[in-house]
Amino acid sequence: MTTISERLEEGRTVLMDGATGTELQSRGVPMDGVAWSGLAVASDPDVVRQVHLDYIRAGAEVIITNTFASGRNMLRAAGVENRTEEINRQAARLALQAREEAGEAKSRDLTGSWDAAPASVWVAGSISPMAGGLGDEASPTLETMRGHFAEQAELLASSGVDLLVLEMMRDIEFSCAALEASLATGLPVWVGFSCDRDEDGGLYLAPTIREKIPLAAGVGAVMAEGGSLAAIMHSDVDVTGEALSAVQTVWDGPTGAYPESGYFTMPHWQFVDIIEPETFADRAMSWIGQGVQLVGGCCGISVAHIRALAGRLQPAAL
Repeated sequence: MTTISERLEEGRTVLMDGATGTELQSRGVPMDGVAWSGLAVASDPDVVRQVHLDYIRAGAEVIITNTFASGRNMLRAAGVENRTEEINRQAARLALQAREEAGEAKSRDLTGSWDAAPASVWVAGSISPMAGGLGDEASPTLETMRGHFAEQAELLASSGVDLLVLEMMRDIEFSCAALEASLATGLPVWVGFSCDRDEDGGLYLAPTIREKIPLAAGVGAVMAEGGSLAAIMHSDVDVTGEALSAVQTVWDGPTGAYPESGYFTMPHWQFVDIIEPETFADRAMSWIGQGVQLVGGCCGISVAHIRALAGRLQPAAL
């Protein structure tokens, strides 16, 4: 099978999944007050697997493990630190099982009518520096987090994921530490930066941790340390296009976009003013017009949004 890196090197567009956490919430899975959706792989594994499967059936070529909130720092705050290895390996296993199930179903369906399931699917292991309760990363020390990043990266890599994706990067030091630990696995590493527009009209890494860092400066500093793709993620749809332009001034490699819609009030996503699937597909196509190769969504972006976008990218598969 072609690797995901080869796919990007060919200059082709790659469709990623939408949100996992908010999709689980919408299906009735309880959200933990500290670790948000991180415990769902243990409490509701069948629902997690089904979410991954539904995204594949909708056309997603990359699915992300439900490990955004499963670093040791988050699980410690949630009182389940002793289950760190179990939860991360289970999350990878569920995504891999969904891929296998999709492949088996596709091969049985000779009519090609099994939704828009793609021929190839890659599993990305998610790593985030979020602290307990999705709070400020300033509380754990950098050295502590280095160890946590290395542990989670190795757990996901040894569990069989195809690549690692660093999510909600909004600080240079923590982002570089996460990148270093992930690159040590030998897997491709994508870096997802989160940003927002400040009162002065500029785009900054956000939510801010210790200091305001202009988006382009932050991306340039982190990507200089390595990484295969730079993406704008967990950022509002309305700032994504401009943010991508800023990224492209400091990074000439592959870029990606997977924005959010709605807002978060711990521990629940607020599905308010969610962008319509066809409107989302319109925006995504405009980002592809900017040269973006990876498109998908995060919080608030559902299976319906990914299916709508797949219809634009893979009309023959529908």
